Parts: sequence; structure tokens; C-alpha cells
Amino acid sequence: MATKRRSAREQHRQAVASYVAAGGEETVQRAITALYAVTKRLDQWYTRQLADLDLTQGEWAVLAALARAGETCLTPSQLADLSNVAPSSMTHRLDKMAGRGLLERRPDESNRTRTLVSLTADGWALFSEAVRESNVVESDTLRGLTDDERHELARLLEIVIAGLDDIDA
Repeated sequence: MATKRRSAREQHRQAVASYVAAGGEETVQRAITALYAVTKRLDQWYTRQLADLDLTQGEWAVLAALARAGETCLTPSQLADLSNVAPSSMTHRLDKMAGRGLLERRPDESNRTRTLVSLTADGWALFSEAVRESNVVESDTLRGLTDDERHELARLLEIVIAGLDDIDA
């Protein structure tokens, strides 16, 4: 007989109880375990979404970095740094994405030895489509919260994020 899958709530309770029993502080474990569970579940969904869009995680990292840069073009080295990959891997990734019409490369007029990379209209359209689809799932994830609670959650998480710079991990 197949075992019944535990609910996310039950998995969370059990994990917290285990960490507390091992000496973890309950409120810390409740918060961090919840953050991990949400992140894990969303990552699973994002992986499926990217596959449906015929994108790898690495290609998404390039699209997102270029979109965040806005009108500023980035070099392949900058993209490699932002994506945490070797420059040689970035070259192959950019070749593939340029072949799909998602980005364009051109020489830097101020330094002809450098190449500048930017999104094409198709690249922006794919980025926008992915964001819109993600927003549906992300909104569903937060559906149990009022607008005020969403603002408060965001405010609290932004405090946590700001504190990450102070941790020597």
C-alpha cells in the first residue's frame, strides 16, 4: 500500500520539531524552515516552467541579468560573473541564445576587443512571459494573505535580506 504524502504543514511541523529537539530555537526554526519550504516548492515550479519555455536555468539567469540591466549592455564576463559560470560556458550559452534570437552581441565601440550583449525584442518578450506566468503561481502562493499582510511579510523579509550582508557565511 502506498504511503500517504504528508501535507506541507505537517512536513513543516515535523521538521521544526526535529530541529528544536536538536537544540534549535523554535521561532528561528519555524521561520527558516518555512522559508526553505516555500523556496523549494517554488524552485520546483520554476524548473518546470523553464522547461515549458524551452529554457535552462542558466539561460534564465542570462535573460534575467540582461533584463535587470535594462538599457545597459553587459559583457560576457559580467554575465558569467552574475550567473556564476566560467566564461567559456557563457560563450556557448550566448551562442545558443543568439541562435534562438533572444539576444544580440555587438562590438563595444569604445573598446573593440569587448563584446556587448543585450536582449532582443524576442528576448524581452520571453522574459515578460516567464514573469507573468510566475506571477500567477506566486500570487497563488500568497493568496491566504491580505494586501497588508503581504506588505508586512515583504518588509520583514527585506530586513532579513539586509542582514545577510552582515553574516560571514
